This record gives sequence, C-alpha cells and structure tokens, in this order.
Amino acid sequence: MLVHPSGVDVSISALRFLSARLQARRRALGTRWRRLSAGRQALLASAHLRNGHTYAQLAAGFGVGTTTAYRYVTEAVELLDSLAPTLAEAVRAASMKAYLILRHVP
Repeated sequence: MLVHPSGVDVSISALRFLSARLQARRRALGTRWRRLSAGRQALLASAHLRNGHTYAQLAAGFGVGTTTAYRYVTEAVELLDSLAPTLAEAVRAASMKAYLILRHVP
C-alpha cells in the first residue's frame, strides 16, 4: 500500500510503473538496502513532481533526511528521463498521426 501525508493525484498504474523501474535499477546496481522501498520512493518522487513538495516537506513526510529526499527524486527523474523518447523520435511519431494535441504546461 502506498501512503503519503497529502493527496497525490497520480494513478496507481503510474506509481507501479515507476516503482518497478526503480526496483529493476536497484537490482542492476546491486543495492542491498535503502531507507525507503521502491514503491515509497516512487510516491516520494511523484509527490515532488506533481505537487511541488519541497525536499524538506518530503523528508519530514517520509521520515528521511533532506539529502536523501533529494537523491531519491533525482534518481527517479533521471530514470524517467532515460525512458523518454528523444525529440527526433517524438517528432517522427507525431508526424505519423492524423492530428496532434499540444499542451503547454507552465
């Protein structure tokens, strides 16, 4: 079960996806122990990305240090970045669609 002291409107499938990728990365690195499970790390990173919680808020809410919260978020963002298509791949995929909806996120 994934729990956070504030509401995070992220789908459980998105959390499971990120959690599975983080777990696979931990196995690949041979990580023996972490303060938070991969699922809790995924929730921590999602809380930061979705709601903009500061590292101090995340640290307090998840019972870790501020530096650990920063490292967990950075690791998750780098992992998601490695999974994202390149700009050329995205443009190529978009060119094959009948229409495209662009959304600006400030």
